[in-house]
Amino acid sequence: MSIYRKHANTLWAALTLAGLAGVLYFGWQLHAARALNAQLAAGEVIKTGGQAYLQKFTAAYDQGQHGDYKHAVQTYGQALALSPPADELPHIHFNIGNNLFLSGLVRTVNEDGSFQDEARYAFTQAKIAYEQALRLQPEDQAAKFNLSMLHSVMARGMQAASKEQSHMELSNLPIGLP
Repeated sequence: MSIYRKHANTLWAALTLAGLAGVLYFGWQLHAARALNAQLAAGEVIKTGGQAYLQKFTAAYDQGQHGDYKHAVQTYGQALALSPPADELPHIHFNIGNNLFLSGLVRTVNEDGSFQDEARYAFTQAKIAYEQALRLQPEDQAAKFNLSMLHSVMARGMQAASKEQSHMELSNLPIGLP
């Protein structure tokens, strides 16, 4: 019986050490996550530590908060190129849609009330981004709401600007009469 007891004690010691190592590792990860969350809550751009896509994500979020929508969309695109975890992809697409939507809203309108081409393009791209976010996470209520808001805005101002015949470029017509 003493040999069984010796093996049992060795097994319990190994399991205890493995458990202690797991608790220490989990504690370290928890500390790192809390520090990262504190940086995010303070509105800081993450420059060191964390994962590369998080650095791009927070930089893009900061750009969007300061009204630099074009660069925010570009930086979110760079975050996508860094292969973030699959559960982060819907959030990135959602934020791309938000920045494109806001970019379209700040564009001016034509005299007849229709959107300029830049706004029309931004809204179309925002729609694609929201739809991608919903393909990845169909139950996302915020993406559904923003997409419905986008549809209501697009329905009101997406008609093409009317062009008068006198303003059209007629480059294929010969000059002068025969």
